[in-house]
Amino acid sequence: MSSEPDPEQLAEIELQKEEEEDEDGQRTVPGGPSVRPGSSFSPDSSHPFYDVARHGIIQVSGDDNYGRKLIIFSSCCLPPSHQLNHHRLLEYLKFTLDQYVEMDYILVYFHYGLRSSNKPSLKWLRQAYSEFDRKYKKNLKTLYVVHPTNFIRIVWNIFKPLISHKFGKKLTYVNYLDELRDHLNYEQLIIPPEVLRHDEKLRAAQRSGPPPSVKTPPPRPPLPTQQFGVSLQYIREKNREAIIPPVIRQTVTYLKEKGLRTEGIFRRSARVQLIKDVQKLYNQGKPVNFDEYADVHVPAVILKTFLRELPEPLLTFRVYSQVQEMLNVESILRVTRCKQIVESLPEHNFIVVKFLLSFLHLVSQESIVNKMSPSNLACVFGVNLVWPRHGSISLTALTPINIFTELLIEHFHTVFGSRCPPGQVIP
Repeated sequence: MSSEPDPEQLAEIELQKEEEEDEDGQRTVPGGPSVRPGSSFSPDSSHPFYDVARHGIIQVSGDDNYGRKLIIFSSCCLPPSHQLNHHRLLEYLKFTLDQYVEMDYILVYFHYGLRSSNKPSLKWLRQAYSEFDRKYKKNLKTLYVVHPTNFIRIVWNIFKPLISHKFGKKLTYVNYLDELRDHLNYEQLIIPPEVLRHDEKLRAAQRSGPPPSVKTPPPRPPLPTQQFGVSLQYIREKNREAIIPPVIRQTVTYLKEKGLRTEGIFRRSARVQLIKDVQKLYNQGKPVNFDEYADVHVPAVILKTFLRELPEPLLTFRVYSQVQEMLNVESILRVTRCKQIVESLPEHNFIVVKFLLSFLHLVSQESIVNKMSPSNLACVFGVNLVWPRHGSISLTALTPINIFTELLIEHFHTVFGSRCPPGQVIP
């Protein structure tokens, strides 16, 4: 009598079955970076994990809608197993997470492209989970598994005895990429082309016939009181007396009074519904009293959310390429270069940037208590101050953004000292 295959054998059988059912004729051929156009992934050969990083398997892609860092793992970028040291992959994953685990973060796992030829062993997965101690698991808010298959569900059942109930609740299956739009800044996601094609194939299979012709209604015009998702110019036109947008002024004022000595300020998220409620109040022109929420992280998240939802970043699209060139500037000249870049901003942007950076400099001066050094603040705010017009911010592109932002914060008085347009206001 033949015995039933054990769960690990079932997982392997299921994975092979999925490979055979892939009928698009364009099998993923792992072995090199495969990232969304515009992400400019090109790690320097001096990178301590260049042998792994060059494949583009792990990327950091800005924040989600509530200020939590996004980290992406793409299976289709895994090269064949004999070309990759999986122990090094684990070390690189931890190396990447170590930069962000002290703040709330999100993991997005793109499953498509995992093959028998490139998959890590289940033993490796067990080791990875066992090495991710509490500091990694505590601040992980959600693990999105995109395009889950039976293989994923079998593996999950294998690991269930090892996984706490609390951690298990963080798992969210995402069947189609569009579902991510409700949770993440989709346009900034680094999605490999193979995953995009696979998603389109799944959607085509879902449709029983040609898609109906549906006219998209025109977007609703913003309310006169709108604060989120509209330009600085719009806000100023509707709030003529307000040089500094009300959201920035009010959150900064509150945080100066009650948040400067809060450990990990700007690193924590707040309840999603609270953030939505506060945004709604602002957009309807109603007063916001942060004392009612009894959580200093609410105004902190609101400030980051406001910056992230601007149609054009506060530092403007034009500055992005100049910031990316920061690594080519000699260290001794970088502060001067930062000053040149900032002084080239339009006057209104300069005023608002100066107001915000003056506050962040103040926060950094309390870093002994709040643990938010200029470097830590840069990791949080960099991607919310500048991003490219098209495409995503890759893990490599984050480095010059963070360096630039850190210099603005640390050397605030030098960078912003001379230019002082009429009406300039400092917090």
